[in-house]
Amino acid sequence: QVQLVESGGGSVQPGGSLRLSCAASGSIIRINAMNWYRQVPGKQRELVAGITRGGTTNYADSVKGRFTISRDNDKNTVYLQMNSLKPEDTAVYYCKAGVIAGRFPYSVDDYWGQGTQVTVSS
Repeated sequence: QVQLVESGGGSVQPGGSLRLSCAASGSIIRINAMNWYRQVPGKQRELVAGITRGGTTNYADSVKGRFTISRDNDKNTVYLQMNSLKPEDTAVYYCKAGVIAGRFPYSVDDYWGQGTQVTVSS
């Protein structure tokens, strides 16, 4: 019914930059909060950044001042601009969106993307 597709991951040297995108498609009525999470093997998935439909943002302390989350409501897309990347930023990055979808009486669910690998290494 709803799909989230991430793109923009890859390998970069420390200090470099990447921009992740996550586009939602399907029978979408409205998207509320959109978030980026990341996960490394053996650890819990952690929240990196979030943004409300109105544009209010929040960030994990570890990425404040380096990462910027933004969204385009017309395109149902959320972005994560990552600057000054560090080796500890290496992880699989996932987007999550709170979506109102389908036909009345509409469903309200959280949807996840498939993940995109970010590797920071010299």
